[in-house]
Amino acid sequence: MKKIYILDTNVFLTNSNSIYEYKNNDIVIPLKVLDEIDKHKKRQDGVGLNARNTIRILDELRSKGNLHKGVRIDKGLGILSVKGFNYDQMPIGCDVQSADNQIIATALSEQVANPKRKIILVTRDINMRVKCDSLEMLTEDYEPAKIIEDQSELYVGYTEHLVDDQIVNRFYEGEEIYLDDEQTNFQPNEFIMLVSSTNEKKTALAKFESKTTPIKKLVDYKKGVWGCRPRNKEQMFAFNMLMDPSIPIVTLIGAAGCGKTLLAIAAGLEQVLDQEQYKKLVVSRPVQPLGKDIGYLPGTMEEKMMPWLMPIQDNIEFLMNGKRDSMDMFFENGTIQVEALTYIRGRSISNGFMIIDEAQNLTTHELKTIITRVGENTKIVLTGDIEQIDNVYIDATSNGLSYAVEKFKTYDLSGHITLKKGERSKVATLASKVL
Repeated sequence: MKKIYILDTNVFLTNSNSIYEYKNNDIVIPLKVLDEIDKHKKRQDGVGLNARNTIRILDELRSKGNLHKGVRIDKGLGILSVKGFNYDQMPIGCDVQSADNQIIATALSEQVANPKRKIILVTRDINMRVKCDSLEMLTEDYEPAKIIEDQSELYVGYTEHLVDDQIVNRFYEGEEIYLDDEQTNFQPNEFIMLVSSTNEKKTALAKFESKTTPIKKLVDYKKGVWGCRPRNKEQMFAFNMLMDPSIPIVTLIGAAGCGKTLLAIAAGLEQVLDQEQYKKLVVSRPVQPLGKDIGYLPGTMEEKMMPWLMPIQDNIEFLMNGKRDSMDMFFENGTIQVEALTYIRGRSISNGFMIIDEAQNLTTHELKTIITRVGENTKIVLTGDIEQIDNVYIDATSNGLSYAVEKFKTYDLSGHITLKKGERSKVATLASKVL
C-alpha cells in the first residue's frame, strides 16, 4: 500500500525538488510549512533560493488542480496535497502556537483520517523526530543528495605508487616514464609519490596527466612564491597547481592552519602583481556567520564585506610584510577586489585570479552559479575545510566543495589536493586534532 509522507519545512529548504523523490507515494504538506517557507523567501542564499523554488513548484501544481484535494505530482508519481490540522489532535500540554507542534498535529490528523495507511513524518530536526517517536508516530530523517557516502571516500588528489627501483632512478635521470598499467586508475593532474619496491625510503614526486603522456617532474618552489615557502609535500603539490595556467580550476581542502588560503593568495599575488598573468585578484567567501549573527552592517558593499574577509586581509597583509599602505593602494586601484557572492549572478569575470574561501559552506547550486561566472583567462581557486561547515542544510558529503572535487576530478582542467599537516602553529595543530 502507498505511504503518506508528511514533509517538514527544513526538507524543502534543503532541496526544493524533494517532492519528486518519493516515487508513487503520496505527500502531504502541512499548511504551517508554507507559512514557514514564506519567511525565508527573501533570503539571498541557497536557503532563500530553495524557498522561492518550492513556492514556484507548488504554484505550477496548483494550476493543474486543487492543492487541498490533491494534485498528481507527475506521471508515475503520487498525489500531493496541502492540509491543515485538527485541533483535537494537538498533543496535550504542547504549545499550539509552535510551528513544530502544528506540523506534528497535521501528521496525527492524517493518521486518524487514514488509519490503514502508513504515515511518515520526514524532518531534519532531531528534536522533532524525538517528539514523533514519543507520540508513536513513524518518522525519518531527510538525507540530501550525497556525492559520496562518507567523507573518508573524498578524492585527495595524491597517491603512493609502488614501482621497481630502476624506475625511480630513470625518472631522476630525466627519462620519460609512462604509467599506463591497466590496473592503475590515476586521475588527470593527480600527484604521485613513486616508491621503490626494494627501499621504501627511495621516492620521487611526480604529476600524472594521462596514460599517453609521461609523468611530469614537479616545479621546485622551495625558494617560495611571493615570500611563501612550502613546508610539506602537499603544499608543494598545491603550488604546482596554483601556478599552472593550464589548470583553471583548483580545489584545496584541509583543516585549520594547513595553509590553504595563504598558498592561494600568495600564488594570486605572484601572478597578478609580478608576472602580470592576470589583471586582478578577486577574493570572496560565503556570508555565513559562526554562532549568532550580529545583524546588518553599515556602509558600502566593500565595507559590509570586510568583516567577513578579515582572514583574507590578514593573509595579504602578512604576505606584504605588514605594508598596509601598499595593500590599501591595491584595493583602491582595483588590483585586489572584494566580491560579494550574493550579487555575482549575471557577472562574467575575465582575466582574474579568483579565490573563494570557506567554499564548504556553499550549496551545489551556489557553487555552480559561481563557477559559471568564470570568463576567459580566469583561474578559480576553491578552499575550505569540510569538517567545519556552518550551513545547517549541508554536511561534509553534500556541500558544494565536495561536489566540485568529485565532479571535476576526471577532467584535465582541474586539480585538487587535500592538505593534511597544520603549519600555522603548534597550538592550532594540536587544537584541530584534540578539540
